[in-house]
Amino acid sequence: MKIKSKRHLFLAILLVFCFFSSGCNKIDELKVKAGLKNTDFEYIKQGKIQKIVIQSTRDQGFRFIVTDQNAIRELYDILSTAKTSNEKSSLEPDYVFEMDEGNNKVHKFNYIAGLEKKDSGNLYSNDKIYVVSKRIDNDIIKSFWTIRKPKDFQEVYYGSMIEALNQYLKDKDKNKAVGVSLKDDVESGKFILSTDLEDFKGNLKSEFKNVSLADKDKENYDIWVTIKTQGYKSTLYKAIVVFWDKNERSEKRYYIFDKYENGRWNIKVSEEKPDAF
Repeated sequence: MKIKSKRHLFLAILLVFCFFSSGCNKIDELKVKAGLKNTDFEYIKQGKIQKIVIQSTRDQGFRFIVTDQNAIRELYDILSTAKTSNEKSSLEPDYVFEMDEGNNKVHKFNYIAGLEKKDSGNLYSNDKIYVVSKRIDNDIIKSFWTIRKPKDFQEVYYGSMIEALNQYLKDKDKNKAVGVSLKDDVESGKFILSTDLEDFKGNLKSEFKNVSLADKDKENYDIWVTIKTQGYKSTLYKAIVVFWDKNERSEKRYYIFDKYENGRWNIKVSEEKPDAF
């Protein structure tokens, strides 16, 4: 029998025992002993947290404040069932959570969205690491978004970048090292997640010989690529991709003008600036 099954069986037996004894008020203690609950976030349950600030790490202008007590209690339910871990994920955090207890006491955590691995922590402070359910993404973060991102953002954003790379590199020396930087694309930074970047890295590796994601060490690359989002709606995405060839000291621009029509995205990348751009 698997350890998880044994743990649930153990809890079931304890709950039955509790039901027929005077210890029914100790169910939470039994959950803690069974490893199904932690007590590190009891200060939330006790009503000490009146405000939670959630800040994007890639767009300092994108933050929202949670004061709704139902949402705060829901966050407690998620965090109190988190498993502790000895190792945090190597991915960069997407958000910073600050839970304000008052009197200058703030509980601060880094959070990696879209990640839910049993042995890799996706929520961590300076001294504790947790594996937290992805419910935070949908139940907490997305429910407070007031910005509508482009439909199928991952497909549009990363797919357009790959198309621009294909067009530019088709006549270039395939041995040139190409670095792609998304760091300065502040307009889309709020939508970029570390897990999506990992997928993008894999796609770059499979599509091209010497192209990699790189936000620093520009001098180590023969060609440096940047993108700046110019505007978006749920069915429209516009951006400019700039290629800088260090050896030739030349710059080339491509214009992305994607539209969602007839149930699908039409990804359009061109050297000429579209009239409606």
